[in-house]
Amino acid sequence: QVQLMEAGGGSVQSGGSLRLSCVVSGNIDSKYMVGWFRQAPGKEREGVAAINTDGRTDYADSVKDRFIISLDNARNTVYLQMNNLEPDDTAMYSCAADSRWWYLLQPGRGLSRNEYTNWGQGTQVTVSS
Repeated sequence: QVQLMEAGGGSVQSGGSLRLSCVVSGNIDSKYMVGWFRQAPGKEREGVAAINTDGRTDYADSVKDRFIISLDNARNTVYLQMNNLEPDDTAMYSCAADSRWWYLLQPGRGLSRNEYTNWGQGTQVTVSS
């Protein structure tokens, strides 16, 4: 079984920054893919950014110039640095992991919510104007 634990959410004003963390533990292969997703009230869950254990990344167009995803392999922790936050970034942010990293490297798959099997509980991010 794989466990994911998110932390770092909170409330900030527009233009502010937050750094989310996702600790991956349990029975997972040494190579895997982690994605960050978000879901705002009344909207579908959408992919934000993804990274595999080799450091290859993918971003949604809406965050590409503002968010940075990174991985600390020694700590099995994935970070999402979110800069210049906007009210539209308000959502519950969750991380997900899957061992099929080679499959999820295909265009679009790493940011697809339907491709991941292990999910964390999420952390709330609220951005006020």
